Amino acid sequence: MNTEDLYDTDGWTVDRVLLRQAGRRPDHPFVSAAGETLTYAEAWSRSGQCANLFADLGVGFGNAVAVMLPSGMPFCLSWLGLARLGAVMVAVNTDYVGSFLVHVLNNCRAKVLVVDAQWLPRIEAVRDQLSFLQGLCVVGKPGLEPSLAMRDFDEWKRFEPRCDVIGPTYRDTGCVMYTSGTTGPSKGVVMPHAHLYLFGLGTIEHMGLTERDVFYIVLPLFHANGLFMQLYATMIAGARAVVRERFSASRWLADIVEHGATVTNSLGAVAAFVLEQPPSDLDRRHGLRAMSLAPTGEDLVRRLKERFGIEQVFGLYGMTEVNIPLYTPPGAPKGASCGRLWSAYYELRINDPETDEPLQAGLVGEIVVRPKQPYGFMSGYLDMPDKTVEAWRNFWFHTGDAAWMDEDGDVFFVDRIKDCIRRRGENVSSYEVENVLAAHPGVKEVAAYAVPSPIDGAEDEVMVALITDPDGGSTDADSVHAMAREQLPRFAVPRYYRFVDDLPRTPTGKVKKHVLRSEGITEDTVDAG
Repeated sequence: MNTEDLYDTDGWTVDRVLLRQAGRRPDHPFVSAAGETLTYAEAWSRSGQCANLFADLGVGFGNAVAVMLPSGMPFCLSWLGLARLGAVMVAVNTDYVGSFLVHVLNNCRAKVLVVDAQWLPRIEAVRDQLSFLQGLCVVGKPGLEPSLAMRDFDEWKRFEPRCDVIGPTYRDTGCVMYTSGTTGPSKGVVMPHAHLYLFGLGTIEHMGLTERDVFYIVLPLFHANGLFMQLYATMIAGARAVVRERFSASRWLADIVEHGATVTNSLGAVAAFVLEQPPSDLDRRHGLRAMSLAPTGEDLVRRLKERFGIEQVFGLYGMTEVNIPLYTPPGAPKGASCGRLWSAYYELRINDPETDEPLQAGLVGEIVVRPKQPYGFMSGYLDMPDKTVEAWRNFWFHTGDAAWMDEDGDVFFVDRIKDCIRRRGENVSSYEVENVLAAHPGVKEVAAYAVPSPIDGAEDEVMVALITDPDGGSTDADSVHAMAREQLPRFAVPRYYRFVDDLPRTPTGKVKKHVLRSEGITEDTVDAG
């Protein structure tokens, strides 16, 4: 890997990175998915064919094209083909339906949607509400005849590869990804090419990614972690990626062994599901040397290292809007820390959420971030200037996340600020309450949130909504409360317990705690006093 090229901003675009790798290592495998593998040369050639397909559909430089596909080769080729045109890929969450889908497609104003045939009924169901969409490019065999003009994605095979290189600069928009709104419509994050590149460069610098690595990707490509922190990082490094359509806890380790994977990224829940699998003779027969984890936790890191012998488990912190400004250092990182500042490209402070003044070490406040690299950050929220201005106050982007920093510069995540619970003069982290109670054998999932204290002016009380696990035996409020009293600080022990069949969620699976808060203390709530 030529390290000089890594830092030349003129090459910080998807098309130029791919062109460089196709020239240097044409026969090296780039990406494998669903039994098919593309070399770098093949990826360059086929992306050029896809670019010409999109051009034939009327797509040009700067045009938005929505992509609603599962993780796999068609997604990869769509992303690369659109980059070759200098078009803007709008990554659509494949769980979106109804009003969520209408909002995204109308907000981005895409005239073309690349969509898997299985989701055509969703488009037809809202067809009359779509103001800008004119045509579909369909992957797979349609089960119905859509009312919109339709082209077969496989038509790319009949086009000649695009020869000219007219792609974007690092200053141009390369992608729009939507946040999962919890109190309002999803916001489209406008992402310049430099921003996309820094997601990958951060992985390379902090996880030591080289052309010898094999990246195992189970997180969806419509999110920044899967697409940019993993697949794009692989391409920048000249390595190989293995893409799974979806995560399977039972296949995770066998896949890693089969493909010779050396690096992967994980979410805390993914790692927890993996650790739930029974011990196997593969536990120590893999070549996995590093994985990232967000959110992290001291116990989770310890268990991953002890069971699987993974050399490095990296914590990190980031958002689609702000990239990944925090990574834990190699060696002996503090297990509960989400990292130290990547100071070459970002600035970060912990501010008082009321005054916006910086706080001294050890005090909990809001994480605020700003970039040092031009275009190394989101450009704003698409057609939502009020939300952009609201987030960008006093020349800092306000993440809405609560954390504290120690004297060494290690940052420790606490909670979403709006999910913080203030009780008896103490800030209670719903994240920490949930982690403790989730270990109860009869609890499958838990959400902790604040409800008003019955005593006027007495701040909040802690309430939890729980989904029980039938395999864990009978569960009642008394047993969960006893565990809370044993393992939580007194001020963090919940007073109210509510057992539910399911939790209200966003399309990306996040719990809508504002809905739970609005429901308050219901008739089926148990008051533990």
